[in-house]
Amino acid sequence: MSDFDRPTPTRRRFLTSAAAFTFVTVASQTYAQSISGKLPWHPFAGDPPQPSLAGWFFFKPDEARTIEAIVDRLIPADELSVGGKDAGCAAYIDRQLAGSYGAASRLYMKAPFLHGTATQGYQGEATPAMRYRAALSAIDEHLRKTMNNRGFAQLSAGEQDQFLKDLEAGKVDLGEIDGKVFFNLMLQNTMEGFFADPIYGGNRDMVSWKMIGFPGARYDYRDHVSKHNQPYPNGPVSITGSADWSHKG
Repeated sequence: MSDFDRPTPTRRRFLTSAAAFTFVTVASQTYAQSISGKLPWHPFAGDPPQPSLAGWFFFKPDEARTIEAIVDRLIPADELSVGGKDAGCAAYIDRQLAGSYGAASRLYMKAPFLHGTATQGYQGEATPAMRYRAALSAIDEHLRKTMNNRGFAQLSAGEQDQFLKDLEAGKVDLGEIDGKVFFNLMLQNTMEGFFADPIYGGNRDMVSWKMIGFPGARYDYRDHVSKHNQPYPNGPVSITGSADWSHKG
């Protein structure tokens, strides 16, 4: 049995570990940098796209109006919270599609492309950005043919809800785009935008965190973890350090 197989520490193991620690320490001192007073990351840090004159990074004006109207029906305003539009859900989706998520840069995107099972999720060739662009165009074309030349944003709230129900049920023909799958994608992204940290464009003023009593990125709130069914007394804190000063703490 070698020294490294023994369950108890040996002199050789100690010396090897010490040498490795020294190397890591020296390397860290050589390449590490101190960051003070700012975040080490910001959106689009690698290759920042430029927003349009309307302030959108990915969506065209007509697409932006459609998405804002859709997120406002998926998360309608009520006595508990603002709607999806005012919460910044559309802005969140816009920024995600303009970045690595929209390009599917972290996913394996090589052929063959086959239909998977319901539990496997989307298995197609199109990136999220491509799917949104094609689906929003198909939705606009479909509605203008069936709803007296009106786009989604021009429909009444009841008409919008009915269309989304039909889309979710797979009753809307969007050509190559699976309407039901795209509805689920929009719903997922809208919920992400509603509950994510405000640094990503959504959850403006930490509105959803305030609604559910989530403390956000606070350093430590262990003393409150075991206090079940008791609202957290302090306001939330975002990754940027911004806090809700309407609460104490």
